[in-house]
Amino acid sequence: MRIVRWTAVFAVCFCAVLLWSATKATTTTVQGYVLDSACAFTKGLEKPISSDCAAACAKAGSPLVILAKDGTVYWPIADSTPATGQNDRLLPYAGKQVSASGKVYERNGSKAMVIEKLEASK
Repeated sequence: MRIVRWTAVFAVCFCAVLLWSATKATTTTVQGYVLDSACAFTKGLEKPISSDCAAACAKAGSPLVILAKDGTVYWPIADSTPATGQNDRLLPYAGKQVSASGKVYERNGSKAMVIEKLEASK
């Protein structure tokens, strides 16, 4: 009976550690371009074609992302529930270089950022 109890305690602790590590965020500053997500993936761009192009795609509904200098794509997300889109916040920076700081979450190779500070790069 004691073995069953210890096994159950171990299983609960193990699951808690897995859940904690899955939602663990690191605070990071990322520098890169704001562009629409479709171009980031389908065009293989290293920087946006133009600010007007990125803004037009965003206004048509394409989520804006941050493409870091190393090629990593960061999906801006809200940490509120229900979640809200971040395009309105990023639209003034469409097609431009930015410095974004915030909590970064990673899951199966995707990265998302809850942006705490956003400004144009100098």
